[in-house]
Amino acid sequence: MTGPFDYFVVFAEMRTGSNFLETNLNAISGITCHGEAFNPHFIGYPNKTEILGVSQEVRDSDPVRFLETIKAAPDEINGFRYFHDHDPRILENMVEDPRCAKIILTRNPLDSYVSWKIAQATGQWKLTNVTRRREARVAFDAEEFARHVEALQDFQVYLLNQMQTGGQTAFYLAYEDLQQVDIMNGLAKWLGVEGRLEELDQSLKRQNPSPVTAKVSNVGAMIEALGGMDRFNLTRTPNFEPRRGPAVPSYVAGARAPILFQPIKGGPDEMVVRWIEALDSVSPGGLPTKMNQKQLRQWKRANKGHRSFTVLRHPLARAHSLFCSRILSTGPGHYPQIRETLRKRFKLEIPKDGPNANYTIDQHKAAFLAFLEFVRTNLAGQTGIRQDAGWCSQAQAISGFGDFSSPDLILREDEIQEELPALARRLGYAEPPEPGPVEPDIPYSLADIYDDQIEDVAADIYQRDYLLFGFGPWREKD
Repeated sequence: MTGPFDYFVVFAEMRTGSNFLETNLNAISGITCHGEAFNPHFIGYPNKTEILGVSQEVRDSDPVRFLETIKAAPDEINGFRYFHDHDPRILENMVEDPRCAKIILTRNPLDSYVSWKIAQATGQWKLTNVTRRREARVAFDAEEFARHVEALQDFQVYLLNQMQTGGQTAFYLAYEDLQQVDIMNGLAKWLGVEGRLEELDQSLKRQNPSPVTAKVSNVGAMIEALGGMDRFNLTRTPNFEPRRGPAVPSYVAGARAPILFQPIKGGPDEMVVRWIEALDSVSPGGLPTKMNQKQLRQWKRANKGHRSFTVLRHPLARAHSLFCSRILSTGPGHYPQIRETLRKRFKLEIPKDGPNANYTIDQHKAAFLAFLEFVRTNLAGQTGIRQDAGWCSQAQAISGFGDFSSPDLILREDEIQEELPALARRLGYAEPPEPGPVEPDIPYSLADIYDDQIEDVAADIYQRDYLLFGFGPWREKD
């Protein structure tokens, strides 16, 4: 490669126009774009099995070597699209390499969010024939949108910071720029190739050309939620080390009690929320939640003397609970893509359609141990699958709270029967309710399969939690 770059990456997200950009890049002589080359669930495109002779399995085992294969591929310059949840193991290699051309494609996050919701509802992710366009009006979910924006902002701030500290520049494209052939040819010139477009490839059609308000079924709720967002993110403290965000929309506040619960994913959340509902005599779902940072600040100002708390769960019990509800189960809230990838790529032997009468305790133990081994490699940054908040360390989750609002009380699951009523009494509740039971793991409990081997694996994976919070074995030896 004799030009300014050895290869390129298009940093983008779903529904930002990256397919259209790729189609036109591939129409320029001297440029080859290989799709989502590092998508953890497929290689390049959903129907492909390899890129440049490299299979998904080989790519996953050595992503940096696969990156070198793309750099060395024939044609003047090769590249691919990369989203924020693609294989994190190559991200640092790319951003620190001045010979990697960075193309950063962005779109109004509200437009991309609504487009994504419509694609989910219709099953139509690309459109080449307008007569086959499927239409749908979708419901705006404020909490989901807040997570969407937070993920986009965090990734964009990271890229900007890395460009600045590395003394590099990127080629920025907005969604609207994609319709200008002169800009596309300017990109080709910047990449150092001679090829140019006479006109844009219009084989891909814009799927939802109407205004956002015509595509959303609850426009009033959308306007209200957007009006309450802290657009300038005034309280955010940039931190470029791997971390969890403050997860403000997940917090649950008292309806009358000045109490704020900051749940750690994978903990006894439902039981604690039911207790707060009983404390304030409100019906299920009646507590303030799904707040953004601005709304939380307002709640705190209106509730002088408020107390905030979180609940730690033993790391092994937490991992088993998440395994049962998110990976083993196929019910509400499970992770279908990760589940299928674990079954196919990590040989997790669990029933395709969820546990049945033939699923034994021995199978459950083996599957849970396999899941723990996956978590070990995942948290070590050795897989292309996201490091989910449900199996990250609780120390990291609490550190993330500190980016906005640290809890002033950290309880343990085995002490909340006493500590939650005591907290309520300190807030003026003379006869607070007793916390109810935690929903059991199904189809088997941790007690059914527990032994030293399982304990040792969990203690190795979550040694930081064991050390910082003083956890011992889940069950003491006789």
